[in-house]
Amino acid sequence: MKYVYSVTSALLLGGAALSLVGGIPAGAQVAQNDAEQMRTIVPRAGAPASFADLTQQLQPAVVNIAVRQKVEVKNPLAALPFGNLLPGGGGSQAKVAEAVGSGFVVSHDGYIVTNNHVISLDREGQADEVTVKLADGRQYKARIVGRDPESDIAVLKIDAGKALPFVKFGDSAKARAGDWIIAIGNPFGLGGTVTSGIISSVNRNTGTGAYDHYIQTDASINSGNSGGPMFDMAGNVIGINNWIVAPSGGNIGIGFAIPSATARPIVERLMKGQAIERGYLGISIQPLSDEIADSLGLPHDRGELVRAVIPDLPAAAAGIKVGDIVTKVNNQEVTPDRTLSGIVSETAPGTRIPIEVLRNGKTVTVYAVVAKRPNQQELAKSLDPQPQGNPFEGPQSQGEGLAESALGLRVLTMNPDYAAQLGVPAATKGVVIAGIDPASDAANRSLQRRDIIVSANMVPVASVQDLDRAVREAKSAGRPTITLQIQRPGTAGLVYIALRIG
Repeated sequence: MKYVYSVTSALLLGGAALSLVGGIPAGAQVAQNDAEQMRTIVPRAGAPASFADLTQQLQPAVVNIAVRQKVEVKNPLAALPFGNLLPGGGGSQAKVAEAVGSGFVVSHDGYIVTNNHVISLDREGQADEVTVKLADGRQYKARIVGRDPESDIAVLKIDAGKALPFVKFGDSAKARAGDWIIAIGNPFGLGGTVTSGIISSVNRNTGTGAYDHYIQTDASINSGNSGGPMFDMAGNVIGINNWIVAPSGGNIGIGFAIPSATARPIVERLMKGQAIERGYLGISIQPLSDEIADSLGLPHDRGELVRAVIPDLPAAAAGIKVGDIVTKVNNQEVTPDRTLSGIVSETAPGTRIPIEVLRNGKTVTVYAVVAKRPNQQELAKSLDPQPQGNPFEGPQSQGEGLAESALGLRVLTMNPDYAAQLGVPAATKGVVIAGIDPASDAANRSLQRRDIIVSANMVPVASVQDLDRAVREAKSAGRPTITLQIQRPGTAGLVYIALRIG
């Protein structure tokens, strides 16, 4: 399962055991969705009278996938007194987990596309045994050709001994919100299920990673649909069904598919046995929210804030600085639908690219040579070190009190003693938050005691007086918000938070 804060985002593990239909040669080496094959059965424009002919043509290429994998599970008895003396005590144990998922054949010689989470139940290793069941009931042991955890795509191979029905990828870039689609899979073990709906949104950004651009649909897809195809009305695979927002565990009309524009090049490389290499700059970023944009007098929905720059990597070598607002990468505008991470990850390592940033109100262009992106474990280690230091305790605010009256923050000027309590270098500059008014906007914006404010509206803050001055200037300019740059002890990088001025 895949989880997102506040809602459960259910990955769609399951399978699809389907039936071959008459009129389709079993040994055909023409794609099931070949243009000539589809010409007479594609529904008319507008609301289709029926999806039956389309379904009949495409179902033979959809398969059911069953997996077995040894995984480490925590023993619930281990936490009890003398738990290690009880049966099964002593910590984690190896268990055999089983799951099913959907997939689809993309070549007559047996290459099959599915989700990585279907064949990697713990997200790290891979299944010990994979079985593919074809639409006619035949079953084969499958070989894992390749997988890409970051995009959640995997490729399998079976040897059926004869040509198989298969389908081709279409162009998801041509898909539009409102277009009809059908999904084929095995929700909750109910094999051969076909559902229909429309595309609710294209290029949906959900905040889940560099390849966070999905096709959103209201078609009923559930646990069991993972890895199954999403077809347009011409029979093209325009998406791979991937996950749903499921507060209650079932479909509520918000499902997501990996676009074919993302999936196709990855599948092609995996089929050739090639590694997936992505570009990397070595920075941590955060979206430019409307509140932050307003506080800085910037346009909405354009650019991302640099909150950390890792030394000795391309961004640092190019001169990118914390607090820069990246507006263009490789001549492509950075927007909520087209993020910096997405653009860079699609850029081949070794490529020299221009990067346009806003710095102190001026546009600056730098050039960086893109590096190879590390794996997820290496990224987590570089960007999220373990917290350190003791909880911060301090007296009342200093200065004029504008930070407290206008922002709801009790703050103190940093000094070496406070730095020692917080576990940060003695030379750290800024003001530390000693208290937060629970009725203030700050209490709703993820700020915490012990956070260190290092700038306000991109101007460095070295004292409480500096913060008071920034608040006063923002009020004089008639701005409703102020953007604070926050250093959180024990974590890497900086976070930008916009607060309403009271």
